[in-house]
Amino acid sequence: MSSCSRVAVVTGANKGIGFAIVRDLCRQFLGNVVLTARDAARGQAAVQQLQAEGLSPRFHQLDINDLQSIRALRDFLRREYGGLDVLVNNAGIFHVGDTTPFHIQAEVTMKTNFFGTRDVCTELLPLIKPQGRVVNVSSMESLKALKNCSPELQQKFRSETITEEDLVGLMNEFVEDTKKEVHEKEGWPSTPYGVSKIGVTVLSRIQARNLSEQRKGDKILLNACSPGWVRTDMGGPEAPKSLEEGAETPVYLALLPPDAEGPHGQFIMEKKVEHW
Repeated sequence: MSSCSRVAVVTGANKGIGFAIVRDLCRQFLGNVVLTARDAARGQAAVQQLQAEGLSPRFHQLDINDLQSIRALRDFLRREYGGLDVLVNNAGIFHVGDTTPFHIQAEVTMKTNFFGTRDVCTELLPLIKPQGRVVNVSSMESLKALKNCSPELQQKFRSETITEEDLVGLMNEFVEDTKKEVHEKEGWPSTPYGVSKIGVTVLSRIQARNLSEQRKGDKILLNACSPGWVRTDMGGPEAPKSLEEGAETPVYLALLPPDAEGPHGQFIMEKKVEHW
C-alpha cells in the first residue's frame, strides 16, 4: 500500500477542465492525485506536462465506457490506498457542429455522459472513505434542458423520491424516443448533451440521498456542479472563462473541509447552490 494513504481521482483529465482540476488538486490536496484518461499516451503526456511545472500526479488509464477499465482502477485504488478520498467525475463528450444523425448523437452522448459516469460511481462509491468528497461535473445546460422539458418530465426529474432505476428508465426512454423521432412530441428538449447532464444532476441527488441513509455518520459530501462556459475543445474559443476559472467550483467541492455539513446532493454553480 502507498505510503501516502489519501488519494483523489479525476476522470477525463488529460486536457481541458479535468486537466486544470488535477493541477489545482496537486497544489492543494494533501495526498496523491491520480490523473486518468482513456488514451494512455495522452494521459502520460499530461502527467509529464504537470511534472515540468513541479507537480507530481500519478496516472491510471480509465475509459468510463469500459467496465473492465473501471474495475482495474477500482482494484488499483483498493490495493494502493485502501479506498478513495476524492472522486471528480469529469469525463464527458459533446458533439460540436456534428453531422452525425440525431438519434446516434443521443445514444453515444447518453452512453458516456450518463451511463459511463453511473458505472464509475457504482464501482467507486463503495470505496469512498469517511469525510470523502464526490463531485459529478454536470453543466448549466442541465438546468436549461430541464426547463425545456414538459411539466410531467420536470416533475419526475425534480421528485425527491425518484430512484436510480426510474432515472435509468427515463434516460433510455429519451434515446428510444429520438430513434422513433417522437422525442419532441413526448416532451423532451432537442439536446442530447443537456438531457444527459440532467441525468448526471439527478443521479447526484439520488446518490447523495442514498449516502445519507446508508452511511449516515461518514460525513461524505456528494454534489453535481457546473464549471460554467469554459474555453475548451467543448466550450469553444468564445467562452468567457479560462480553464483555471472553470476548475474553481469543482475543486472547491472536492476540498470542502472535513467538518463541513454541506452542500450535499445539490447542484452548484459559481460555488453557490442553484435551485433545481
